[in-house]
Amino acid sequence: MWRRLRSALRSLCGSLAVPPPGGGGRSPAAMERAVVRCVPSEPKLSLRFVLPDGSARHMQRDQAEPLGRALARIATNAAKGHGKAGKKSKKARAEDGAEGEAAVPAVRLFSRDGAAVAEEVPNATAWQDGAVLHIGDARYRVERNPPALTELRLPRSLLAGFPVCPKVSAEFAAPQHCLFRWFREQRPVDGGDAAGEAWVETAAAERVFTPSNALVGLRLKLRCTPGDGAQRYGPAREVESSGPVEAGPGACTFDTRHLYTRKVCGQGSVRAVSYNILADTYAQTEFSRTVLYPYCAPYALEIDYRQNLLKKELAGYSADLICLQEVDKSVFVDSLAPALDAFGLEGLFRIKEKQHEGLATFYRRDKFSLLSQHDIAFSEALLSEPLHKELCDQLAKYPLVQEKVLQRSSVLQVSVLQSTADPSRKLCVANTHLYWHPKGGNIRLIQIAVALSHIKHVACDLYPSIPVIFCGDFNSTPSSGTYSFISSGGIAEDHEDWVSNGEEERCRMSLSHPFKLQSACGEPAYTNYVGGFHGCLDYIFIDKNALEVEQVIPLPSHEEITTHQALPSVSHPSDHIALICDLKWK
Repeated sequence: MWRRLRSALRSLCGSLAVPPPGGGGRSPAAMERAVVRCVPSEPKLSLRFVLPDGSARHMQRDQAEPLGRALARIATNAAKGHGKAGKKSKKARAEDGAEGEAAVPAVRLFSRDGAAVAEEVPNATAWQDGAVLHIGDARYRVERNPPALTELRLPRSLLAGFPVCPKVSAEFAAPQHCLFRWFREQRPVDGGDAAGEAWVETAAAERVFTPSNALVGLRLKLRCTPGDGAQRYGPAREVESSGPVEAGPGACTFDTRHLYTRKVCGQGSVRAVSYNILADTYAQTEFSRTVLYPYCAPYALEIDYRQNLLKKELAGYSADLICLQEVDKSVFVDSLAPALDAFGLEGLFRIKEKQHEGLATFYRRDKFSLLSQHDIAFSEALLSEPLHKELCDQLAKYPLVQEKVLQRSSVLQVSVLQSTADPSRKLCVANTHLYWHPKGGNIRLIQIAVALSHIKHVACDLYPSIPVIFCGDFNSTPSSGTYSFISSGGIAEDHEDWVSNGEEERCRMSLSHPFKLQSACGEPAYTNYVGGFHGCLDYIFIDKNALEVEQVIPLPSHEEITTHQALPSVSHPSDHIALICDLKWK
């Protein structure tokens, strides 16, 4: 075990050097490495190196401690290691006249320019990148905070024709600067070892790898070398897939849509997507399998399978903004955020209180930067923010409705983005998922009133006159009070939705908002298609004073949607359909 540990540490310390561009003879880069990890937020730094006798050392020292103490400890450790390596029998030592302990080697630290570092200098300052540590005759080049992988993981499910997006977490490195090498399992030959121990490197050297049909039945391996963008690389790590590549489902509902979205649209335009992706926490219940989606093959409801479809679908839209609803926290962290990051999108997540799912907003990094976030939970904001006091006072007159509103965990995600090409252009991007119950029209009206009041505060008060894009699953058809309120700017106190759950829950409120909003994708026949219901519930509302629609990406045909009866299916990952449109500033 110790031999393996020493070998691994030698590999760690020895692989940090970047070979000099011209090659040639032995250089300072060929020294052994002393790896220092020093993070300002932590009280201690760590130091790893391998002594000349092959023994590995890992030390933790206070960052504020004087360098002299750390060097004295290194000297003591080196002497102990030398003593153990040179240990003789008592008789042999007596014959040789050897007495006492092994000599303590001289230990010094020299800066990059060759000057000795004073022993009173604190460790945090002393151990700089490129410094040289002397332990007796041995020399070690200090690598401070070298790139290192903290996590490397492949998805559990691999499908031919669908992108494999590894989860890459690194310290002092960034995935876009890492090196990737993909391998496939050697296909067993007749009479050979069926376990397939050998690996064959593929031609792929990108972060995302799409296996072909030729790789069905074979496992994959990824070797990743972390880099920091400054020509420093850390030790490589490898990960193998837990299972083989499987055959894909064939044609999917989004394939035709991808023909319209092959390229990212120009700087003056914004491609927006809104999509309820069906949370795993709802798809994996007995009720879902037997009542809601009995027509869907059980394997097609599994999150690993659906994530394959979803990642390919979203990546193929080449979007600048993606607003998702029903996003499981684990799906965001382990799957969507790493995958979409590889395609140039930065992700933001807001979980619902007391739930395992929430909202996610992604924006294209080379088009937008994030200025600020203003997320709220409707129930909390209604009670605590002065902005909503008038509405809260009105609602208090209707205690049954008030109780239902405050019990809901619905949230609103609001992000203010700035164009990287034209900093004068800013966007207020809002994303929500309103209460679902068919008789909850009155609850949704209160929720959307809070949402629009909060968006007004952000887009009119904090950032005067910036355009609004409001995406979501509003659980409201075009004939509903909620849709009418959003698109017309007001709702009368006698609207039928105020009595959506009977007279005992009647509210009499007249509400208004200042925006001129329109549904960018119009009013499709449906955006949700399940066995017992189909209707239009999802929208991308835009500020029609500032934005106009360039194109709406056509929805899948009715034949495509109903090929497997309804949604979700083996060729579609959700019970909703993504809305996609290209917008431009007026």
